[in-house]
Amino acid sequence: MLLLFETPAGFALFKVLDEGKLSKVEDLGKEFSSPDSARKVVKLKAFSKFENTSEALESVTKIIESSTSKGLRKFLRANCDGETLAVADSKLGNAIKDKLKIECVHNNAVMELMRGVRSQLTELISGLATQDLAPMSLGLSHSLSRYKLKFSPDKVDTMIIQAIGLLDDLDKELNTYAMRVREWYGWHFPELAKIVQDNILYARSVKLMGSRDNAAKLDFSEILPEEVEAELKEAAVISMGSDVSDVDLMNIKELCDQVLSLSEYRAQLYDYLKNRMNTIAPNLTALVGELVGARLIAHGGSLLNLAKQPGSTVQILGAEKALFRALKTKHATPKYGLLYHASLVGQAPPKMKGKMSRSLAAKAALTIRYDALGDGQDDSMGLENRLKLEARLRNLEGKELGRSAGSAKGKPKIEAYDKDRKKGAGGLITPAKTYNPSADAILGQTPNSTARKVEEEEPAKEAPVTGEEKKEKKKKKRSEEETAVPSDRNGTAEQDGEAKKEKKKKKKHQAESDGVQNDAENAAEGGKKKKKRKHAEAEEDDEYETPSKKKEKKKKKKTEG
Repeated sequence: MLLLFETPAGFALFKVLDEGKLSKVEDLGKEFSSPDSARKVVKLKAFSKFENTSEALESVTKIIESSTSKGLRKFLRANCDGETLAVADSKLGNAIKDKLKIECVHNNAVMELMRGVRSQLTELISGLATQDLAPMSLGLSHSLSRYKLKFSPDKVDTMIIQAIGLLDDLDKELNTYAMRVREWYGWHFPELAKIVQDNILYARSVKLMGSRDNAAKLDFSEILPEEVEAELKEAAVISMGSDVSDVDLMNIKELCDQVLSLSEYRAQLYDYLKNRMNTIAPNLTALVGELVGARLIAHGGSLLNLAKQPGSTVQILGAEKALFRALKTKHATPKYGLLYHASLVGQAPPKMKGKMSRSLAAKAALTIRYDALGDGQDDSMGLENRLKLEARLRNLEGKELGRSAGSAKGKPKIEAYDKDRKKGAGGLITPAKTYNPSADAILGQTPNSTARKVEEEEPAKEAPVTGEEKKEKKKKKRSEEETAVPSDRNGTAEQDGEAKKEKKKKKKHQAESDGVQNDAENAAEGGKKKKKRKHAEAEEDDEYETPSKKKEKKKKKKTEG
């Protein structure tokens, strides 16, 4: 059996002299208590030295990844013919077995053997001193750390974290410097602050103009539009500002130079940040934008740490103070943090911003994990999720419009089934129904109430008819029925005629009773009207009586009393 051992100087291959001692794992450590006893267990067979640091780094990184380098494969082919190889890593043993067809062993006895060889390494390998081994291991470990740091996926985004922090600092400084320019130059030309609103254009105008007396002679066409330029020149002539010295103007111009240089550097930094975000997190950038994505990464610490967070945490990331304050006071928790500045949340109506931020956070968590742990470098997943969220936003807006229009919960009204309506087209198979004027409703009345009133008025109109007219009408109806009914009808026709006569009799009785009631009501109403007339005439007589007649009437009443 052979033992493969890795050192900072190269690969060592040891021959196991007594394989029977490997069965006693507990006593194997005692065999390496001294160099002499260790030489009785293992013996150095071959050694492959690293030529330079780059070769050593390549070989060590391959072993860490459980794969074999070219130098190791050549070394094993030359020295392992029909021998069993003991290795420290089972995955490395499988790789050697697949590529070199060498039988590999990995168990507790092998690990204990490795520990013993490491303790007596300088004694077992001649020419390798302890003072040489320590600097070799230190230099290799530094090279390996730099290699890991260079290609580690969770360390590349440190540039993004620094860039977004610097961008925010530049925005604050630019705002401070621009306000200082406005306030300083406002003593000389206060009207310019209202005419030119943009800070960068203001600084350029001040730098070009200097004193306001020079405004009429200068050309501002490269900086300002024509209308603003004309307004500026008019205001410079009638300005209320005080005069300033040339030294003051020189310092103001230097401050304007600082503002302009900072704005140019900010534009360059934004382009750099945009390129880095498209390289490291393309799907997150496509979903929420460069600035919001960079702030999420900076707030999470790294892209890998952010990938470990659930969607609910991503949703309120940046609103921690509001969250803990709401939990402490038992109020409603915040619905969004840094995601509020995303374009999809900004497009949503105020009532739907919470729903959109929740949906966006769920999709953002997926894109972050894909960017941090996936192999793809395209933004197809981010664009696909963005299209889904835009469709959901349109759906939410449609429901909101439906509610404001009056339909319940934004759903269309369900129409009654009509068998005469075609399935596809909107036309009717049968002709359209005619207009029914009796179905019209007067204000405060339904069609049923109007129909009832009409039915009540019809018998009231028929009531005043006299008895002679009724008799004449009955005779006419009988004569018409007799002429209409033929003489040769069977027994069934006669029975029908008798049933009709009985119905007519009932109708007559009802009409007569209605007439009697109407007469009584008319008589009662006539009596009331007569009484009212008498009272009205008496009142009129009282009005026309003279005061003397009234006194006489009072005297008569007293004497009678």
